[in-house]
Amino acid sequence: MRIENTPNYSILSDDPPNESTGADPQQFLLPDAELWYWPCWLDNVEQQQLVQHLSQLSWQQPQIQMFGRQVTIPRQQIWMGDQDAVYCYSGTSFAPEPWSAPLQQLRQRVSVFFAQPFNSVLLNHYRNGAEHMGWHSDDEKELGPAPRIVSISLGATRRFDLRHKRQGVALSLSLQPGSLLLMQGHCQAYWQHALPKQLKVLDARFNLTFRQVFSI
Repeated sequence: MRIENTPNYSILSDDPPNESTGADPQQFLLPDAELWYWPCWLDNVEQQQLVQHLSQLSWQQPQIQMFGRQVTIPRQQIWMGDQDAVYCYSGTSFAPEPWSAPLQQLRQRVSVFFAQPFNSVLLNHYRNGAEHMGWHSDDEKELGPAPRIVSISLGATRRFDLRHKRQGVALSLSLQPGSLLLMQGHCQAYWQHALPKQLKVLDARFNLTFRQVFSI
């Protein structure tokens, strides 16, 4: 079963995790997951300032291990955070780059908004709709058993897909620029997510996912 923002699974909530910014948050009532979506978390000026800053960073396109071989990821990325926020996935260990001043400020704002510390952010740069992210879960041990993943979108609107690992339930969202998506609870244990190719999309998209990485 695929859910396309249907009323049965999507409601406006009067009880968000914290004070709303911009439009009221939308809560998606899904089995084994907690999803909240703020469509206008950043205003237009904030978006423009962040896009300008992100465009000046030194982006990387590393290789990771998939199906027993090294492959180059189909996007650019930067792992940024506190010095001890080392992150491992797909057989590759990533040491964080130091916080830039604008992203340090954004980290503090996100931490205050959700009343929780975040010590790292994964920055992804999709230069056009051909660049994408395959199906995966953010379920690495260093993220803990029920991680909070805060995802901020900038630039082009892109489709974001989720699917339950055991049930035939799926959800597709259009992530707008300036929006914030919160995935929490057991979402990473029971769900996968992906950013599929959209070849008709010609503009770039930036995605910032804030996390709390623990030492293991």
